[in-house]
Amino acid sequence: MGFVFRSSAWRFGLPLKLATTALVILACCGFTPSARPSARTETTSSVLASAKAAIAKQTGARLSLTVTSSSSSNTEKITRDSGVTEGIETIALGAAMVTIKVTPSYAYISGSSSGLTTIFGLSAAQAKKIGKDWVSFKAGTSEYSDFKPGVTMSTVDSVLPEAKGTKTSMADVKGTKVYVLTWTVAATSSTPKTSDTLTISAVGAALPIKETASDAAGDHETLLLSNWGEHVSVSAPPAASTISYSQLTG
Repeated sequence: MGFVFRSSAWRFGLPLKLATTALVILACCGFTPSARPSARTETTSSVLASAKAAIAKQTGARLSLTVTSSSSSNTEKITRDSGVTEGIETIALGAAMVTIKVTPSYAYISGSSSGLTTIFGLSAAQAKKIGKDWVSFKAGTSEYSDFKPGVTMSTVDSVLPEAKGTKTSMADVKGTKVYVLTWTVAATSSTPKTSDTLTISAVGAALPIKETASDAAGDHETLLLSNWGEHVSVSAPPAASTISYSQLTG
């Protein structure tokens, strides 16, 4: 059986709109239009360029994603601490839970039986074989190449939208100025139209703070970005507690 990951598209650093999406009303989060004009006028392109450059200088960050769906009573929560070459992520979907670790040499996954089957698509027999141990994926394998970008800093800037079709304004959040970027993603044959909002600090480095999104189906998503510049150090599980993916599928 091949490896199939069934969780949020954000896990692999893909645009948030490919996962279930949401819009959190700004007034509920303390956002109010700025009463004072900005000292300088920024275009959407310049804000995005500054944000991309600021992200590229960071050694680490924490991303916390909450996804609710009108079609499910379960809330998906993902917390990720990303470093340049390593990172750790925890995914919880109802009672199902998994943890992913990435080091320069290996990626590892572990979790509850339901997490391994419903989130990662493993069989019940494989989940039973893993038990409380960790599955390892060696650097250089295709599976490792799938994990690493989604857990490290290399895809964090995927939260930034395209400049075309994005509007930028200013706001105050508890006395701190931020850029507020808004845009929509057109509906496709399989996904409804989504509305997105991203706030980026207008003081100091132009780093993203929060992204929210929603669609007409009632799905909601909130992504918080914090701990910019943190040092992320990931320890590998004990060798005695790991099983290689090739052994699991062989």
